[in-house]
Amino acid sequence: MIYFLATLVLLVAGLAVWTRIKAREIEAQYPPIGEMVDVGGYALHAVHVPLPERADLPPLVFIHGASGNLRDQMAPFRPGLEGRAEILFIDRPGHGWSERGGAENQTPGGQASAIARAMQAKGMTKAIIIGHSFGGAIAASFALDHPQMTAGLVFLAPATHPWPGGVSWYYELASLPLVGPLFAHTLALPAGLTRLESGSACVFAPNPKPADYVDITAPALVLRPQAFRNNAIDVTGLKPYLSRVSPRYREIKTPTAIVTGDSDSVVLAHIHSEGLARDIEGAELVWIRNLGHKPDHVVTELAIRAIEKVAGLDVDLQAAAAMAEAQLASDHAVCPGEVSSEV
Repeated sequence: MIYFLATLVLLVAGLAVWTRIKAREIEAQYPPIGEMVDVGGYALHAVHVPLPERADLPPLVFIHGASGNLRDQMAPFRPGLEGRAEILFIDRPGHGWSERGGAENQTPGGQASAIARAMQAKGMTKAIIIGHSFGGAIAASFALDHPQMTAGLVFLAPATHPWPGGVSWYYELASLPLVGPLFAHTLALPAGLTRLESGSACVFAPNPKPADYVDITAPALVLRPQAFRNNAIDVTGLKPYLSRVSPRYREIKTPTAIVTGDSDSVVLAHIHSEGLARDIEGAELVWIRNLGHKPDHVVTELAIRAIEKVAGLDVDLQAAAAMAEAQLASDHAVCPGEVSSEV
């Protein structure tokens, strides 16, 4: 018995040391690429693209989803939008290189307020808010709590309403006190590294994952122990938060577009996207056949058309959707394993 316990202690200690070393390697591979913005006692990491001389769009703020960071939205959108608008790509509190802040940032509402303060720090008084997946819940909360700063909303495969069932076991485990930190500091990173490529492929399916997606967007950053815990706490708290807040979506009066796929295996589009279209008066829902959970990367041009439409430009989103569908018709990528049922 003593031998077994001693072996177990050595194993745990070894995993903890390996995790610490590997986390530092990940940080060296994916260093901060923006600036740290003081939002009142802590700082958020952001990339601010200044207002161009001839902007044809309002300021834009991009909010990434669970397990992500600002690189995930910057990679597809910056090339097509730089020079057209002032843009803020931001790591959510406790994600990427942003500091976590207080307990209020365990909810989408708290994170929305932190992002609002980052906008103010950069002189942005009003913007179109674009949220992908979990970022959709934050975008909706932003519109509820900061309507005067919301010029419009674009939701991309959003998670915004309570859903049947729960979340994956590792989120539940990592969010627990005592056990959660132990899991995050020992097993989460080595296990997660084995799933980066296959897990990303599942999120994209049935659309093929770009070969360089993991290298460009740095999802490995979420495997660092504290980031992993923050992500787990966010995800496990999302459903109860949405149960409280989603009935208020009818208060949102800003121009809104929702881009979603009928083959999304991560969120239930008929609950979230259709729910938003029902709840927000005048919202335009754009369904894309054979699209998975990554409209930001797979149908980027359509997402940009949605931003233009919300900005007041003359855009036929349904025609743009038909063109996108034609391009995806032959996509048949297969998920190599299971993926979380939500966010």
